[in-house]
Amino acid sequence: MTSPISAIGMGIPIPSFGDVAGAAGVTGTTGTSAAAPVGGDNGFADVLAGAVDRLNGVQANASDLAVQAATGDLRDAHDYMIASAEAKLATETVVTLKNAAVGAFTEIMRMPV
Repeated sequence: MTSPISAIGMGIPIPSFGDVAGAAGVTGTTGTSAAAPVGGDNGFADVLAGAVDRLNGVQANASDLAVQAATGDLRDAHDYMIASAEAKLATETVVTLKNAAVGAFTEIMRMPV
């Protein structure tokens, strides 16, 4: 699978975590698609809602692993570190998407009628 920003990489495919050899067996990682399918009646609203839903799932996973680490039930600390990094990146991505949407709305509102 290639990333939706593969055009930036000059045609070099960028694998997702699920495509990296050995990453599929690591607990705490998810094999989510890099791009959400755009469809339905709402378009952008569906994409945004899907991104927020995936963000909630990633953060819940990181939270569960953090509790396991705090109680001593976590077998491998790498799982928590990976989940924590995924949650951080997912949060930054959703915030960036939200900021871009607000910026676009602001620009539309500035247009003369």
